[in-house]
Amino acid sequence: MKKINVTYDSVFKAIKSYIDDESELKVITKAYKYAFEKHFGQKRLTGEDYIIHPLSVAQILTEIYADYECLSAAFLHDVLEDCNVTKEELINEFGENITNLVEGVTKINRLNFNGVSEAMNANYRKILVGLCEDVRVIIVKLADRLHNMRTLYVLPEKRQKEKAKETLDILIPIAHRLGMNKIKSELEDLSLRYYKPDIYFDISEKLNQTKAEREKIVLEMQNKVSELLNKNNIKHEIKGRAKSIFSIYKKLDKGKKFNDIYDLLALRVFVNTEQECYQALGYIHSKYRPIPKRFKDYIAMPKSNMYQSLHTTVFGIDGYLFEIQIRTYEMDLVAENGIASHWSYKEHGSNVKADMQNDMEKKLQFFRTIMEMKDEKDDKNFVEAVKEDSFKEVIYVFTPKGDVIELPKGSTPIDFAYRVHSDIGDHLVGAIVNEMLVPIDYELKNDDVVKININKNSMGPNYEWLNIVKTPQARNKIRAFFNRLDKDENIRQGEELLQKELRKRKIPFNDFLNSENIQKIKDELKIQDLNELYINLSNNKILPSTVYNIINVEDNKNEKILKSVTDNNIKNTNIGKTDIYIEGISNIKTNIASCCKPVPGEKIIGYITKGKGISVHKINCSNVINLKERLIEVHWNPIITKKYYATILVHSKKDENILLNIITKSNSLNITVSSIKTMNNSDNTIYSITVLVENIDKLLKFMNDIKTINNVIDVERSIG
Repeated sequence: MKKINVTYDSVFKAIKSYIDDESELKVITKAYKYAFEKHFGQKRLTGEDYIIHPLSVAQILTEIYADYECLSAAFLHDVLEDCNVTKEELINEFGENITNLVEGVTKINRLNFNGVSEAMNANYRKILVGLCEDVRVIIVKLADRLHNMRTLYVLPEKRQKEKAKETLDILIPIAHRLGMNKIKSELEDLSLRYYKPDIYFDISEKLNQTKAEREKIVLEMQNKVSELLNKNNIKHEIKGRAKSIFSIYKKLDKGKKFNDIYDLLALRVFVNTEQECYQALGYIHSKYRPIPKRFKDYIAMPKSNMYQSLHTTVFGIDGYLFEIQIRTYEMDLVAENGIASHWSYKEHGSNVKADMQNDMEKKLQFFRTIMEMKDEKDDKNFVEAVKEDSFKEVIYVFTPKGDVIELPKGSTPIDFAYRVHSDIGDHLVGAIVNEMLVPIDYELKNDDVVKININKNSMGPNYEWLNIVKTPQARNKIRAFFNRLDKDENIRQGEELLQKELRKRKIPFNDFLNSENIQKIKDELKIQDLNELYINLSNNKILPSTVYNIINVEDNKNEKILKSVTDNNIKNTNIGKTDIYIEGISNIKTNIASCCKPVPGEKIIGYITKGKGISVHKINCSNVINLKERLIEVHWNPIITKKYYATILVHSKKDENILLNIITKSNSLNITVSSIKTMNNSDNTIYSITVLVENIDKLLKFMNDIKTINNVIDVERSIG
């Protein structure tokens, strides 16, 4: 049980650790003194002076760096309800902003959540309820509930269970959606403590029995991982991570045995940059074998509540399984505090403070004002209210069978259809919402029941739908449909491009594409057939000249001889200290072109820019290939001093282990992964991976290695 001794001095010391604006501190102090005066003589059931409760709520809020208005509201949050203070009086003393926060918390406190049926909870647990206009109201309420849960032992057992269930059903899902993990986790454990005390104490006893042994093993593993990262010059911090009792209960409730819960032994690694997260992961996996299906990349694919971290489970010392989380310090701040983490970004003594606060208020209006109720204590009225007021950016609609579908606000029946299934979207001919026929561009509203009419003989989606739909998923599936229709046209265009290239070189098309040459092209480009070649040609993924060069061996031999002569000439040239040089010219500025990003080993050409030195392109870059003026010969230095950025696209089937395998291969080749971006559609995933490499040979080896990974469909160089 978490027992925290709170005093005026301890709370204000915490406040002053991050708020130094004298005018704000004066308002907070005034709010405390006002609350102290109004609550004077009142006692809590614990026997303490009542002021201890608002002090404790403020203490909790200092841990998430709450702003001065939020802290002032924490001190005042019960004065409207318990001290005969009027709203007008509070406005006169503290202004409208703080008063609105206090009034919002008061409204929530007057609601009685008990008695809502389990069936309704099952539906509305999925729907985050809009309780207030300012997100800070719910944050104060969560802190208020947390302190009340810490002292719940003073209530009769029946009331303990009611409060615990109310917290589990209503408040914890909201804390989860806001990403406030620190508060959510403690609320979960306390709710389980009072709602199912037998289970809570059984788990607690088992944890205590193994505590000494677990702490010893975790410390040993912590030291080993730290040595490994220090050896590879990654600045870091590592902490052993305790598994919460509630999370263990959830796994036991799913049928797992206590000894089979992987992450009882757990570490959390903190580093400075996203790049170091992936590097640390690679080094850890190089020494400790990972369990493939236990790897999660929430950095490339963050959770909806902004959570980012890498999760992996490895066989650690003595064969023990360890769950290891790797994140930056900033990611940890968001992981623990969620939305409230925005407060901590304020920079003291600058205008950024006000700008950030205003930005937060614009972006984080997650909740809307609850309806005025005739009887605020009536549960049915509350349920009706939550049906009207929903999460602002998201709506929840139902299938005729009652399944809940989450969509962005503004979505249409087309978005709904494609969210259910691609085939339904492709054959949509109409929609019925709440038993009424609606147009397909109808804007869906919260709690709509949507039925899609389909016709298997329909011609498919209309191009105009791309201007109607709201979700990227629907847009991508519509485009995929037309891409399939365009396949024949792409094949025709690709064949024409190759014929044109061969005519230019006076080579008969049929002679060029004999069975031996076709096989050679397929092997070299790793394609299935000529149709795939033509599609890649029409999409500019493969150049016709590339196909020609694969077969024209004699030209390639001449090219190698020419390269050998050129290399010898370079050796006899007075080469500077830069990676790129121009014969006869020294100390001239060169820049790698961002359009084609050449790397050492690739043929390059220089373009003389106006005032910005020489822009270095690949020799076949589309931006310079047709230019005749302002071009100049440039060369790579035989001794390269640094690595260069290159971006590749990895097309794969959906597989959570793909990134893990890519990172493992990058580490084996000493290639640094700089960033990873993920693009998903219904069936496949595309990873855009930027790496730092020494030369083209190393890059091609890396790309070929990735192609051998299970479920990888294709790997290509990203240009531009």
